[in-house]
Amino acid sequence: MPKRKDFKLKGKAFLWPGEQGNWHFVGVDKKTSADIKENFGKNAKGFRSIPVTVTIGKTSWDTSIFPDSKSGQYLLPLKAKVRKTEDIYADEMVLYQLKIRM
Repeated sequence: MPKRKDFKLKGKAFLWPGEQGNWHFVGVDKKTSADIKENFGKNAKGFRSIPVTVTIGKTSWDTSIFPDSKSGQYLLPLKAKVRKTEDIYADEMVLYQLKIRM
């Protein structure tokens, strides 16, 4: 059976504070994260990241998802340009499509 590479997901945007500013992320749910790790984790890049193409609304871009050891989920970083274009703020639910690029 071929590995599933496309996922339609939703998650809550949240802030991850940093020294130089705040980063916005959306968590990939635990079930999907486990599926991605099992099927694509062995091909992970630096920091165990998985290359993906993401679509939110009318905006698509290439990025990577990163594993979070505390939650067991992958985290999707939300670029400022995407947040502004798609009107996304912390604590809002975000519908997005994730496609694995391997």
